Formats: sequence, structure tokens, C-alpha cells
Amino acid sequence: MTIVDMLRANAEKYPSEVALVEVNPERRENRHITWRDYDLVETTDDDPFRREMTWSVFDEKANRFANLLLSRGVRRDDKVAILLYNCIEWLPLYFGVLKSGATVVPLNFRYSAEEIAYCLDKADVNILVFGPEFIGRVEDIVERIRVGRLLFYVGDDCPTWAESYRELASLCSSADPRVPLSPDDDAAIYFSSGTTGFPKAILHHHQSLTQAAEMEQRHHGQTHDDVFLCIPPLYHTGACMHWMGSLAVGGRGVLLRGVSPKTVLETVSSEGCTIVWLLVPWAQDILVALEEGTVRLENYRLDQWRLMHIGAQPVPRSLIERWRAVFPGHAYDTNYGLSESMGPGCVHLGLENIDHVGAIGVPGYRWECKIVGEQGGEVAPGEVGELCVRGPGVMECYYKDPEATAETLVDGWLRTGDMARQDAEGFYWLVDRKKDVIIMGGENIYPVEVEGFLMAHPSIKDVAVIGLPDERLGEIPAAVVELKRDAAPLDEEGVLAFCKGLPRYKRPRKVIFAPVPRNPTGKIEKPALRAKYGADALVARETRR
Repeated sequence: MTIVDMLRANAEKYPSEVALVEVNPERRENRHITWRDYDLVETTDDDPFRREMTWSVFDEKANRFANLLLSRGVRRDDKVAILLYNCIEWLPLYFGVLKSGATVVPLNFRYSAEEIAYCLDKADVNILVFGPEFIGRVEDIVERIRVGRLLFYVGDDCPTWAESYRELASLCSSADPRVPLSPDDDAAIYFSSGTTGFPKAILHHHQSLTQAAEMEQRHHGQTHDDVFLCIPPLYHTGACMHWMGSLAVGGRGVLLRGVSPKTVLETVSSEGCTIVWLLVPWAQDILVALEEGTVRLENYRLDQWRLMHIGAQPVPRSLIERWRAVFPGHAYDTNYGLSESMGPGCVHLGLENIDHVGAIGVPGYRWECKIVGEQGGEVAPGEVGELCVRGPGVMECYYKDPEATAETLVDGWLRTGDMARQDAEGFYWLVDRKKDVIIMGGENIYPVEVEGFLMAHPSIKDVAVIGLPDERLGEIPAAVVELKRDAAPLDEEGVLAFCKGLPRYKRPRKVIFAPVPRNPTGKIEKPALRAKYGADALVARETRR
């Protein structure tokens, strides 16, 4: 079975049931839209902008796009890129590419025009599908990228240099093209986060997608009656693969545009969401809003919400303790993964292991893990080394980059670049990214540990610990601290006093009060912080000389 077989099965079993809902509170046009084939049926309503789609229509949309691609000569080795914000069209387009036998290439909607052009060339993309928010960026590079490529536009008022996807697809058959697919066929190219330069292209087979769906459902016990709220961007493996658990059981998925505490709680309430995947800053924002009284739980219907899980970055234990004090009935899970492992789940805490909050968990369904030292041999339990994973979701390769592939895939094991340790009970604990470790006077300092400690301070909203250059010690730890709004006053002296609970060598030597930048998947943008404050430190050192 491949992932498209799951869509076909849902369309046959639940044809008239809602598969997808898009909620967009950012658009205040007071209209409720339901898809019926390619017609829009509008009714005046007081709800935020909302669209929904049944499983049969989802399948039909995918079939139409697949047939459009095939009519334009798309073959198995072709690549189709999707550049859209989260919307109800995103997943049918994704599955349409897969049904055609081509490879789907989701693109980060934060990419600049130059990064878009780079990724199209890197992945050998034949067709780009893009939305209205990207007209300017695509137009900047259109003379370069349309040579040998088709450009399909999703939206109204199609630019003259592109073709209207909606008009073209409406003329295509809704019959399933039934292109034969196998687990070993190419399915998707995802790009790495690219925080240290241009991103790598990560090639996955269909097996990775099917594994993600089966694993997500097994880990979180989705049933047909569950409703999954998806907030992170679908171009990221985390969001898309978590949704795959709903696909596996024909459950409803809700795509939310907007991440304020109010919009999240309103959508959970109005859509009856039972499972919500949050990033650390969003969970933090909800708790702060509740503490400040800007949102009140009694205003929402939340009894059906059974599971909150977090992934994409280390999770401070103090955050989950605060969350469970507010939502004592919630099950909780954390999921570890990376795009090279087709997203989250190769390591997961497990709903039954709430007493081990802080660990990333145990090997996920059909996964193996080990921790290796610098020479590649396994380290003893309790020792820190690089986490390696092996399983049916490991990438095939970095596309057109055999050198990077050979460095990352070793004897079937994926070297994650994350430092971790395994405790006596078999649980894995993430220590830090290998490249983020601070070496001060020969001592290794793991920023995640210091960040987790500081997050317990009642005035701190977010924190990032980075290494700054130091003439004597090589590096020193510096804490970039973002305070809660209306929090009790806190200065550098107060932060350093709080840190006396840490061993002396782990304590920050400098405190910087500033916003903590995070990317759309919640990861702290440490390269940007190191570039900014590291340069400042070097200038200050030269000035002293």
C-alpha cells in the first residue's frame, strides 16, 4: 500500500464526510465557503473565513491535478514544486503530484526569490505551483525560472506569465489515473532548514510517507472520530506527517491560519478538535495569555481536547508542568525527528511515559536508535554522543549531493547531528545540536540544558543560549532573554542570581535582553543570534585593544 491508497480508501468509505477544514481568522470577510467541485457556494455568516472539503472531493481534486500533469507530459522522474501558505488546496495538490507518479517538492514560504530559484534548480523542478502571496517573488525571477518549466497559479487574477491551475484543472477528468506506484518509487523532496547556507534537498521514497502515517496513528491512537488541528506550515515534514495519522483513519484535519492564543482556543472549541500539535512558543503564549487574563478557558468548549503534543525543538520540563496544571486531563507526547527521517516520530516519548517529561523518549514504531562517539563506536549508557537512527523513514539521499549523503548515511544509519544520551531505563535525552555545543576553556556546555533551567523563571518568556567569542576561554555562554509582557522586573543581575542553581561553569557569562527569533517550525535561529552578537563581541574586544 502507498499513501495514495489511503486517500482512495477514505474517499470510498467516507465520501460525504469532511476531510479538511481551513480556518482563516486573519480574513474578516464574513463569509463561509464550502467547496463543491470547483464552484464556491457562499453564505453570509458571522464566522471567520472558513472552507471545508469532503473526502470524495479531496480525492477528485487530486485526480484532476494528476490528470492535468499527465496531460502536460509529466513523467515519473519529473518534479513538481508547491509554494503556498497553508490552505485547503495544499494537500489535494500534494496528492495530485503523487498520483501522477511525479515527485512532489514542497517549498518554504519564507524563501526569498533567490532561494526559490536555487531550490527549483537544485531539485530539477519541472513545474511550480504558487499562490497570490508569492507573485512578487516569482515575478522577480520569472525570466530565469520559466525556461523549460510550467508555472501554475492558484488563485484569482492569474498573472499573464503563468497559467491558471483552477481553470485548467476544471477541464480535466476527475477519474483516478491509477498510475502504478511502489514503496521504492521516488515520492518527495523536502529541503533542510538551511540555517547555515542554502538548504539541502532530501529525497524520500513512498515507503517513508506510508511509514509516517502508520507510525503517527500508532503513536497517538487516532480514531476516525478524532479531529486534528494543524497549525505549522505544511511544507515542513512535521506538520504534514502528523496530519498523515488522520489520513490513516479517515479523520478530519483542520488547517488554521494564525497562531494567537485566542484563535487556537476558538478553533479547538468551534471545530471540536481533539488533538493539537503545538510548538514551544505557541504553548508558552497560551499559558501567558491565560495568566494575564487576555483569554479565559470558560469561554471555550475544550472538554473534547484529549492530546497536546510538541515537537520540532527541545521542550522545557517546566513548560509541560505548567501546561498540565492548567489542562490536567490532557495526554501529552513529544516527538523527535528531522526531515531526513521524514519528520517526527523516529523517537517519541509515548503517551504512557508522562513521568519522563524532558526526555525525547524511546525509538518510535519500527525505528532503532544508538549513540556514537567521535570514532563511530557506540558509547556507554549515560555518556553523550551523536544520536543515530535507522528505520523505514530514512531518506534515500541528499539529492545530487553524494558527498553529504555519505557523511550522513553510514551503514544504513542516519547521523542526526544531535548530541544525546541514553539513561538506564532506555530513554533518550537530547543534549544539543552538535554545532551548538559551547566549548569554554575545554568544558562542553550544552545550551539546551541552560535554556531549560532559565525557562522555569516566572518572568522569562523565551531564551536562547549561544557561545560568544572570548580571547581567554575561546567561548563563553551568553543568554538571550525575552521577558514576558508586564512581567516582574528582571535585570542581568537577577538572571545571574537565578542561575546560581546551575554548576558554575554552565552559568551564562553575559545576558542580552532581546526577542528570541524562531523559524516557522519553532526552532531558535541560533546562527542569526551568533552572527549578530558574536560580531558585537569581536568589535568590543578590538575596541578594548
